[in-house]
Amino acid sequence: MREQFPVVAEYAYFNHAAIAPLPKRTAEAMRAQVSDAMRHGVHGFARWTEECAALRRAAAKMLGCGPDEIAILKNTSEGLSAVANGVAWRPGDVVVGLESDFPANYVPWRALCERRGVRFRSLRLRNGSLDLDDLDRACRGARLAALSYVHYLTGFRWDLAAVGEICRRRGCLLVLDAVQGMGAFPIDVKRCGVHALSASGHKWLLGPEGSAVFFVDRDFMPELTPSELGWASLAGFEEYRSDGDLHPDASRFECGTLNAAGCAGLRTSVELLNGVGVAVTSESIHALVERLADTAAAKGYELAAARRRATGSGIVSLRKEGIDSGATVRKLLESRVSVADRHGWIRFAPHCYNTTDEVDRLAELLP
Repeated sequence: MREQFPVVAEYAYFNHAAIAPLPKRTAEAMRAQVSDAMRHGVHGFARWTEECAALRRAAAKMLGCGPDEIAILKNTSEGLSAVANGVAWRPGDVVVGLESDFPANYVPWRALCERRGVRFRSLRLRNGSLDLDDLDRACRGARLAALSYVHYLTGFRWDLAAVGEICRRRGCLLVLDAVQGMGAFPIDVKRCGVHALSASGHKWLLGPEGSAVFFVDRDFMPELTPSELGWASLAGFEEYRSDGDLHPDASRFECGTLNAAGCAGLRTSVELLNGVGVAVTSESIHALVERLADTAAAKGYELAAARRRATGSGIVSLRKEGIDSGATVRKLLESRVSVADRHGWIRFAPHCYNTTDEVDRLAELLP
């Protein structure tokens, strides 16, 4: 796996919660598609269409669903907005979410309060984590829970099976922003009762920017009206029909031409991760994060959330009194170590190709 990442010759790269470096084979697949477009123009279209179909199949395999339940969009925000704007809301409906979530999973839901008379019921972080009992209480009488599988700063990861049980019992729709977890940790959307999920490809999925996976459960699909419609939304669009019905599957949410190079790249990366196995990937990431968390704590650093295997992710954020996070991140970069500065915390996010030697070097460099 490590041989697929030329970035290791330049950096100890721990920034996968921001933008991941591309694997070799992903970059090669994108170059091949661009070359095809350069040399053949429209006559390569059938090959590009098959790349998109292959991406749907690979994403479905990773999520435990059918390819007919996968749409290809531009980013996480587009999928979350498709749900927020597609549900037939009633005044007084309640959405459960987290105000301190990444804005992509807050802004669309909060806007419903202003436009549709929906109420937003906010969860609160407790020492960087979220509590299942708090979620259970919040979902009582709620229409939808909009949750991030992994919190972008603290690294807290929901137990999706437990979350799904709560939402089923409360009669509450479950919608996930999975961008900080898909590709790194297992997600079984059917077993966990997820109704919709959105994840950009450029983080833990190791793909390019501009391509995303959007899952919609086939039983939930009739309840979700596409908020964007175009020629490709309709069955028979290849015949340039304007009077057809919507596609019977999730491709109804793909309103126009897709990013062919992006699809080729993301398909390759998802297949690479499927080949390794997400369960294997998660074990590798856990080991690296736990190693850093232990050594940083020994140097007096505070963690944004207590580290537990059951709720830990690939993200750990650190800070220490008297240490400037921005200056520290810049100093680490001078030593060719890539981490992020987020809200005064030093955020560390390794993937499965990183090594313990790289983690130990980072720990040694921490002031």
